[in-house]
Amino acid sequence: MSEEQEYLDTEAEQGEDLYLHYSFTVDKRQTPIRIDKFLMDKMQQVTRNKLQNGIRAGSVLVDGKAIKPNYKIKPQELIEIVLPQAPTDAYKVEPEEMDLNIVYEDADVMVINKPAGLVVHPGLGNKSGTLVNGLAHYFQHVLPIKAGNNNDRPGLVHRIDKDTTGLLVIAKNEYAMTHLAKQFFDHSVTREYTALVWGDLEPAEGRIEGNLARNPSNRMQMIVFEDGITGKEAVTNYKTMESFYYTSLVNCILETGRTHQIRAHMTYLGHPLFSDARYGGDKILKGTVFTKYKQFVDNCFKICPRQALHARTLGFEHPVTGERLNFECPIPDDFEQLIDKWRKYLISRKIEE
Repeated sequence: MSEEQEYLDTEAEQGEDLYLHYSFTVDKRQTPIRIDKFLMDKMQQVTRNKLQNGIRAGSVLVDGKAIKPNYKIKPQELIEIVLPQAPTDAYKVEPEEMDLNIVYEDADVMVINKPAGLVVHPGLGNKSGTLVNGLAHYFQHVLPIKAGNNNDRPGLVHRIDKDTTGLLVIAKNEYAMTHLAKQFFDHSVTREYTALVWGDLEPAEGRIEGNLARNPSNRMQMIVFEDGITGKEAVTNYKTMESFYYTSLVNCILETGRTHQIRAHMTYLGHPLFSDARYGGDKILKGTVFTKYKQFVDNCFKICPRQALHARTLGFEHPVTGERLNFECPIPDDFEQLIDKWRKYLISRKIEE
């Protein structure tokens, strides 16, 4: 298997990339019929129970409004549905014992703090040792599988890259999964990331709007297409929290959740993430190449040999209680040590001056 094949399978899309948006306009000759029966005819691959869960979760809209399962459609109404996109390949999930860093758990949802190096779901290059394998062991195969999804992604509502750390929400039943899927699709889920990037951002605070798609010259990268047509809409808000002159600590708030969104958007601005080999951040991009400085940066790369990116906060509406849940997890040790090292280096430089 080529490096590219493995990459495309393990560096997964996030958020709404997992979902498809269906729409149907009711024929003007259509007689009144329950909406679940109408959709069963239109979407034969989806069970009636799944459709009813979707209706209860607000994932089925008629002329832009949520409806009840017994609603009877009328001619020329517009029906819109959010359902997950099926993966290209499916793998039998083998349960594997795994230490899961569980931040929160109740009967409906679980929030996990994912460590670096852990692939979220099985794929061509990772049929075992993934988060989903660990979840299968923890729940003994009781996690739901979304309509349209095969069984390699039970419970998953969104994903983060293998070497990105931080918070993920897992659905523990079908209704919770449908409800959370709609929240991701509607962009009502709060997601904030901490990143260390090369250089000083100017302006220090801003909004990046740029469609993302795979780089035709290097399919292992995502790049911004300025034509506004190619790729998928992607929006990142950022704010510099601390400047180390050579690097900057940045808070990123996602409005969308595309593959490598922060990594690609920061590269587009000319500020790749520190130690991000995929986007050229694993070499000196600001500062001299004199021996002392080079040794310092090389030591920083050794401390955090991955992209310096952490999914720090996650907020969503509980699918059953309706309560807004907000979670925050601390920056992992390697990333914290990296920040501290740059902070001390900046202080030492000022003293020397």
